[in-house]
Amino acid sequence: MSACAIRPFTAADQEAVVDLWSRCGLVRPWNDPRKDIARKLQVQPELFLVAEIDGVIVGTVMAGYEGHRGWINYLAVDATARRQGVGRALMAEAEQRLRARGCPKINLQVRAENREVLAFYDRIGFKQDAVVSLGKRLEHDELAPRCS
Repeated sequence: MSACAIRPFTAADQEAVVDLWSRCGLVRPWNDPRKDIARKLQVQPELFLVAEIDGVIVGTVMAGYEGHRGWINYLAVDATARRQGVGRALMAEAEQRLRARGCPKINLQVRAENREVLAFYDRIGFKQDAVVSLGKRLEHDELAPRCS
């Protein structure tokens, strides 16, 4: 396998990234991935990273820091590239970029049934906090049907 290269997201990456997120089960009807990308490009776009192998996007991570905590979203690794260090490399780069901003702690959310991903985060040093995650939708992004 060729080396994994990590770089910031560019607009030309959008469809490959949305496809990856769909294959990884990250897309939900209430979160239009294209709208999520557009929103991220307005706030700390340099913290939206992609991983490439031989010019093909095989991973993503979207990080952010609001002055109190860092957040990780949309960590995704293509099934063909898993267990090859892509997820670790993306997280290491995101952590380094957050640390450079003075970020003291990173938070993230994982669906409770996703045992494989929970085990990955445990292996790289994340522990479950004794908190309850709450959310409130301010915008409703239901995906519109698309023609093929």
